[in-house]
Amino acid sequence: MIGLTHLSRLLTINRVLIKHGLDEILLHIPVFRPLRFFYYIAPWNIKKHSRKHPPQEQPLGVRIRLALEDLGPVFIKFGQMLSTRNDLLPPTINQELSQLQDNVPPFSSTQAIAIIQQSFGKPVTEIFQHFDVKPLASASIAQVHTATLFSGEKVIVKVVRPDIEPVIKQDIQVLYLIARLAHRYWKEVRRLRPVEVVEEYETTILDELDLVREAANASQLGRNFENSTELYIPKIYWNLTHEKVLVMERIHGVPVGNIEELNRLKVNMQRLGELGVEIFFTQVFRHNFFHADMHPGNIFVDATDPDNPFYMAVDFGIVGTLTPDDQRYLAENLHAFFNRDYKRVAELHIESGWVPSQTRINDFESAIRTVCEPIFNRPLKEISFGFFLLRLFQTARRFDMEVQPQLVLLQKTLLNIEGLGRQLYPDLDLWATAKPFLQRWMDEQVGLRSLLHGTRENLPRFVEQLPHMPTMVNDVIKQLHTQQRLQAFNEKQNNSNKEQPRAFTQKVLLSITGSSLIISSAILITSTFGINQAGFPVIGVIAAVTGLLLCIYAYFK
Repeated sequence: MIGLTHLSRLLTINRVLIKHGLDEILLHIPVFRPLRFFYYIAPWNIKKHSRKHPPQEQPLGVRIRLALEDLGPVFIKFGQMLSTRNDLLPPTINQELSQLQDNVPPFSSTQAIAIIQQSFGKPVTEIFQHFDVKPLASASIAQVHTATLFSGEKVIVKVVRPDIEPVIKQDIQVLYLIARLAHRYWKEVRRLRPVEVVEEYETTILDELDLVREAANASQLGRNFENSTELYIPKIYWNLTHEKVLVMERIHGVPVGNIEELNRLKVNMQRLGELGVEIFFTQVFRHNFFHADMHPGNIFVDATDPDNPFYMAVDFGIVGTLTPDDQRYLAENLHAFFNRDYKRVAELHIESGWVPSQTRINDFESAIRTVCEPIFNRPLKEISFGFFLLRLFQTARRFDMEVQPQLVLLQKTLLNIEGLGRQLYPDLDLWATAKPFLQRWMDEQVGLRSLLHGTRENLPRFVEQLPHMPTMVNDVIKQLHTQQRLQAFNEKQNNSNKEQPRAFTQKVLLSITGSSLIISSAILITSTFGINQAGFPVIGVIAAVTGLLLCIYAYFK
């Protein structure tokens, strides 16, 4: 049900759409088509067509971007998110939405100080030795001030905008209303799952309101890259962190977008470009925790040593993770792409449920080959992964591939990294840089290295259970004996079952023997790992394989 507040906001949206000549978009929705007559005779349309330069003369993407800017911060950020969705909108509109800037006028320093004092229950002069009332930067959700602690450390203070949450929630409800109408009355839009897109956006933007969550994200990234020579994460001051206030170490570096300054300092641009790709794949496949908002405004370069520069990141409100299944499918997909194994790519899309199970693999494989082969036949430095993803989504759309919300942040981050890398080093070979990393990750997930890693991981559990093994075996034997007696009794009642006790006994003994071999092999392999006894791990592997085969044989016997 639409309340008065929502109705007022809808009227405001309609006014902005009229201003930018976008009101005709509503008439493409079937439920509004009967209103077309009134649209053409409406006074504002008569006036609009009489203008010397009507808004329709501007490209559609430009008009959408201007309308979102007029509608305010919530719609600006929504447009920014949509700009990463190459599967949703035409390229011309995506390009315009990607230009949306989050430059919002700052709120007063008086309000910022009031929020800080309310959060910590004491005057700002007792928290900071110095607090700069002039904001360093201002965005839609929060603004940043610089300050100095009494210890002399330089920090930045991030403060959430006052009363922003009710505005966000109101606009999100309006977005839900529009999404539900589009899903109900616009058949072509249903595949894009508009309600889920809004749900994803709601989660993202509401998470950004909680600065404790952002601080936790920063701490996790900091631990992941502790002592790293690739990426530096500023220190969090937890005693000065609140849901609406975040205090973080102030870093000093060259904004990554300032190419002129980086060139003046003679920074190794190739190193920077390749480093960005390595950081991305490290976060996704080794840590499974990645900074999902790595646009140029959030990345700085430490150029103290121009030959060995490294990145520094800020703004950790948006991070991403993948399920183990999605992580594996993604890695295998990329690995198959790099090796031109298009059939495997098609199979993985079906196995993962990204396309319907009834899809013909041969047809899908042929379509993927059509997209990929022209790319591989060009010099690698001319390949745009963003353009490749766009073509791939367009192809998959023909096979009813649904949007995968869990992969959206990953796609957005990869496109940001590629764009950033090519800006720094135009000859960046994304594929050649990524392929060795993926190959190494695949090797770690399968094969002997994976077996040894799994064995060492699970050894403490095996050792913990070893003292209980005699009791457990004794219990199994008792249960077996009881079962035998029961089976023997039943045998007298039904001669047709006289072979069941013997079969059951054999199955249990085979299972126990196989399990014992597997446990023993795990102990043998791990305890001799690194010792100069080459035969022990080999014997252990043979025992493990033998035990596994016995268990499988017992299962199917």
